[in-house]
Amino acid sequence: MQRRHFSALLPLALGASLRPAWAQTSTPALAELERAARTEAKLASVGMPDDWANWRATWADLKRLYGIEHVDTDMSSAEEIAKIEAERGNASVDIGDVGFEFGAIAKARGVTRAYKPSTWSQVPDWAKDADGHWMLAYTGTVAFAVNTRRVANVPRSWKALFEGNHRVLIGEVGRAAQSNAGILAAAVALGGDETRLQPALAQFGKIAKQHRLITTNPSPALMERAEADVFVMWDFNALSYRDKIPNAADYEVLIPSDGSITSGYSTILNKNAPHPNAAMLAREYIFSDAGQLNLAHGNARPIRVDHLKLPPDLQKKLVDSAQYKNARAVRPAIWTEEVKKLPRAWQKDVMEGAQ
Repeated sequence: MQRRHFSALLPLALGASLRPAWAQTSTPALAELERAARTEAKLASVGMPDDWANWRATWADLKRLYGIEHVDTDMSSAEEIAKIEAERGNASVDIGDVGFEFGAIAKARGVTRAYKPSTWSQVPDWAKDADGHWMLAYTGTVAFAVNTRRVANVPRSWKALFEGNHRVLIGEVGRAAQSNAGILAAAVALGGDETRLQPALAQFGKIAKQHRLITTNPSPALMERAEADVFVMWDFNALSYRDKIPNAADYEVLIPSDGSITSGYSTILNKNAPHPNAAMLAREYIFSDAGQLNLAHGNARPIRVDHLKLPPDLQKKLVDSAQYKNARAVRPAIWTEEVKKLPRAWQKDVMEGAQ
């Protein structure tokens, strides 16, 4: 993943008819939060670009409903935390979106602000910090986006991918949660797990030596140019990127049949945010029905999906649910620690061997 004026004196009744249901029945605390956020009227995010999981729609809603202007700086999960930590009291960031395992890391470094939205109880316990420092807004499963125009025999498993002669784009392993999850998914399919990544590292090392490995993060432009034969990505990104390119028919998005990993992305609020109320209101909206449906329109699976009614057009856009039968959830408590070892192992076992 490489992913900002209204006056506070305006009456709260202004634009009330435009509010989503959760805001129309808001508590006094939520009404005060709205008022304070309108006063700030700005929101700066990191790692939440328009094209990722349809964040565009949420930023547009926040401006339409509350007059909040938004700007994003796209970067990886590790870069987001590093930036927030480095700036500290001179903060420029309000909110970020990081991979599952990075939420606990951000909290441990003392850079997050706790906030529980009104839909807190509908978010599964496994997907949130008990105090509200991080919480997953949506999930994703590692998938292949295969250029069927360039690939005669579509690889439908990791085994087929590694045994073929395809050019494979994995992204910036060690820096991007999407890429890290791709390595774990391959390891699981090959008999490994969070603590045993060697089966995957060995196979990626092999294709690196064959000059078939691309370590640039995926983008719609790279897919349009067919920079790789197979892009290893979250399912929602693969579907969204394909939707945006003129040669969309060239790509098939599939879940590898021999195993994959389901994880997700967590919002984190900067402890030193210059616009803290806008950041908290943004999280409130992201976890509302309207915000969750915005994510679904970006092909992401909302964390509150069991409490939503997805329109038929959204259901049709997704990968067939049967393909997910061999995908399992990441074990965050283990992965949070083990993923810290991945950058060095990747450099030693994959990148150095390719030189």
